[in-house]
Amino acid sequence: MENGPREKSERTYRVFRSIYDITMAFLILGCGVLMLGAKWFKLEAILNAGGDFRNIFGALCILYGSFRLYRGIQQTY
Repeated sequence: MENGPREKSERTYRVFRSIYDITMAFLILGCGVLMLGAKWFKLEAILNAGGDFRNIFGALCILYGSFRLYRGIQQTY
């Protein structure tokens, strides 16, 4: 049972934050996949960045997106 509005507010915050983290994780992971797979998706002309920059930025997006996904699943707020 809930002991009051504070617990309900905290639970609502955890659910909202979890949904937000998971959504942002998928967006960031998608950016990383697009950056790393620009050659295969035929997006090199659209993404006016060097190959090294795309690889580094794509890898960083994958790492950060994975962290956000982990944090959203764990719900340690």
